[in-house]
Amino acid sequence: MNTHGITAEDLFHLQSVTDPQLSPDGHLVMYVQTSIDRETEKYISNLYLYNVLTKETKQWTTGQNRHSSPRWSPDGKYMSFVSNQSGSNQLYVMSSAGGEAKQITNLKSEVSPPIWSPCSTKLLFSTSRPASDQEEYRNEEKKTALRFERIQYKSEGQGYFNGLYKHLAVVDVLTEEIEFLTKGRQHYSPSAWSPDGKHITYVSKTIEQGEYDFISDIFTMDISTKKSVNITNRAGFFYDPKWSPNGEYLSFLGHKREFLNATLAKIWLYDINKQTTSCLTEGWDVELGNSCITDFQMGAVDPGILWTNDSAGFYFLMSDDGNTGVYYGSIEGAMYPSILENQHIYGLSIDPNHHQAVVAISTPTNPGELYYFNLMNGQQEQISFVNTSFVQNKSLAEAEAISWKAKDGLDLHGWLIKPVCYEEGKTYPLILEIHGGPHLMYGNSYMHEFQALANEGYTILYTNPRGSVGYGQQFVNACRGDYGGMDYEDLISAVDYVTNTYDFIDRNKLGVSGGSYGGFMTNWIVGHTDRFKAAVSQRSISNWFSFYGVSDIGYYFTEWQLEGDIFQTPEKLWNHSPLKYAANIQTPLLLLHGEKDLRCPLEQSEQLFIALKRQKKETTLIIFPDETHEITRNGSPNMRLQHLQEIKNWFNKHIRNLC
Repeated sequence: MNTHGITAEDLFHLQSVTDPQLSPDGHLVMYVQTSIDRETEKYISNLYLYNVLTKETKQWTTGQNRHSSPRWSPDGKYMSFVSNQSGSNQLYVMSSAGGEAKQITNLKSEVSPPIWSPCSTKLLFSTSRPASDQEEYRNEEKKTALRFERIQYKSEGQGYFNGLYKHLAVVDVLTEEIEFLTKGRQHYSPSAWSPDGKHITYVSKTIEQGEYDFISDIFTMDISTKKSVNITNRAGFFYDPKWSPNGEYLSFLGHKREFLNATLAKIWLYDINKQTTSCLTEGWDVELGNSCITDFQMGAVDPGILWTNDSAGFYFLMSDDGNTGVYYGSIEGAMYPSILENQHIYGLSIDPNHHQAVVAISTPTNPGELYYFNLMNGQQEQISFVNTSFVQNKSLAEAEAISWKAKDGLDLHGWLIKPVCYEEGKTYPLILEIHGGPHLMYGNSYMHEFQALANEGYTILYTNPRGSVGYGQQFVNACRGDYGGMDYEDLISAVDYVTNTYDFIDRNKLGVSGGSYGGFMTNWIVGHTDRFKAAVSQRSISNWFSFYGVSDIGYYFTEWQLEGDIFQTPEKLWNHSPLKYAANIQTPLLLLHGEKDLRCPLEQSEQLFIALKRQKKETTLIIFPDETHEITRNGSPNMRLQHLQEIKNWFNKHIRNLC
């Protein structure tokens, strides 16, 4: 047996395969393969083509750039994709027979993934533009004062608002002429063409409500007149509209915000002729889409609703009990599982005529590969092998599913990973990992951080406390207004359960770590118990009062999740803030934060760091220059590596070598 497990540095050896796309005839699969160049420390993404009939794979694009979002034209003659080889993400088209790719947009702003017209001659996309033709793009090279008059003046990953709005455009593939379909001070997100090519559908907010509105509506637009119709009429938060192939229906996802951002989405059907809307999944208590957290797959795409050509139904991803699977839904509202195993499906493309599919699958010991799947009989065949040989020469730790009762009797679920070096009769330290969101879930997927720590000799415990998705609507909603309450008790009960059940866990050598909401909870835990010997808080929240004003989502997220605000209930925000309990913290605490994190801004870690240092307690603050909230998922490779090494070194210092 190979005793060498995954190391932090193996991030540079593993590759991710994402966004598979079946050709219209079902014989070819185009997908994105991403690797990291160790010398340049850059991500490199190229397109690869797999032939279902010959079983052959060949590289479709080359170079040291990032090519993504491959999309077949409906006639199968062309492939469009997005590439940054010109310096920014622009649209390219190439013949499906091969040859040179042609750049068909050269805009000042980057473009979104394209959507082909039914006639295979045009591409619908979005790009950022000034509100009107009279306004100019901001000169980024000329330093000027920034003036803001809107509450949403910054956003995570985008930075400060630059006066540009996402607008819809269509480019003619042959002439390269671009027609802009929208203008004004609002954002538009393209979704689909009607089967006759006369209309498009998109998602936007109404101008009247603007930045104070959290309603998201579905619109259709007549291409010739540019007139739009709102089909959801401000009823809630809706997205991913898709036409049925016969043009009779629009499917879309969303909800009426019954539990604000903790509301589970449903599948809706709009009858074009009758102009009526019905909910197909009313009473179906599941999470639609892929909500499984991972720190490895780069560029994974949730395809939303995928119609079959008979217009009788569609396929989609769903998240349940720590897994993501594929379901089939009919227009009558019947829902059937097609693929539902202990695994994470993070990509899906179907042959709409023959119920075949290509799926991207990961498990705790499989970083991710592509599989050709018969959705009718379950037969599958692996078609990519980018990580197979590397993983075969490594000892990856399996994840054991566990379940137990919460303090109030609620059923809880999680996983335990034994150390790679595990031997019967020996004891090992344990690290409790806490996910972010909180309305996401851990699952049966590969986590590079977990495997690297297991290789260091740690047992890894990761769970889905109340607030996680995958266990029903009431479970998701159960943490709102109670951060640090029963969700904290759920996590502590998980530690109690495993330390009482497994005699190989050394209960005197416990660590805890988490990011975002998991960072908040890490800070909260060490302020309420001394049982952990070391803690690592990643991109965390420590002070809800200041978070309200400095986070890009602070003012509404705090109101929705804590059910309080700075005006009426400031004491509630402070009572739920880990900073209030800094005097209680005795656990050595490492604070990791990206310099340009606008979701949980750097000052959140800085406040707790100063509070602990002022008391002469053991703490370290590490700031990662230019990194955002997404550092562990798509940050610069060197920063991702250092981030994980800092976690490993902190736990090794305070736990593994503890006398």
